[in-house]
Amino acid sequence: MSSNNIQADYILDCKGLACPMPIVKTKKVMKELKAGQVMEVQATDKGSLADFQSWAQSTGHHFIGTFQNGNVMHHFLRKGESAEVKADPLLPSTISHEELQTKLAEKGNLLLLDVREPAEFALKHIPGSKSIPLGELENRLGELKLNEEIAVICHAGTRSEMACQLLVKSGATNVKSVLLGISEWTGETEGSESI
Repeated sequence: MSSNNIQADYILDCKGLACPMPIVKTKKVMKELKAGQVMEVQATDKGSLADFQSWAQSTGHHFIGTFQNGNVMHHFLRKGESAEVKADPLLPSTISHEELQTKLAEKGNLLLLDVREPAEFALKHIPGSKSIPLGELENRLGELKLNEEIAVICHAGTRSEMACQLLVKSGATNVKSVLLGISEWTGETEGSESI
């Protein structure tokens, strides 16, 4: 996709910002746009493609597409008509870092699902967690037991909330989003940043 074909009414610079900031800033600006107007969001966060696709789907706005120029992704979103736009979804159930550490120590049937991108997971992750990036989750639901307890973690909480909503919609019965994500995790980690 080339940006030459899309006229943006507003350009939002989110380069250098990590999740959840591109979505947070986009929500603010989207409220000010008129229905049908197009916003271009420039981002360098590798997970932003899945974030914007999922966010648009859950809110009723339209994800037009993304093109990449070097390390900058140009995401195009069209504001939905008022009849299409949904209120921000209710937050899923959450679990604190302390509660998660206790459950992991108990070695029960809890699945810790990490929905960050593979490169983020390789740098730092909690031992025993399963990596399925948010953008692949819908197609990989068969790898999960939706009747078991699932704690979902990302960098700071935005992607995990979207993943929880998708899991619940797909039939999961006991799903929790890890508050503050791995960015504030002080427990044991693995990966190249953990060494």
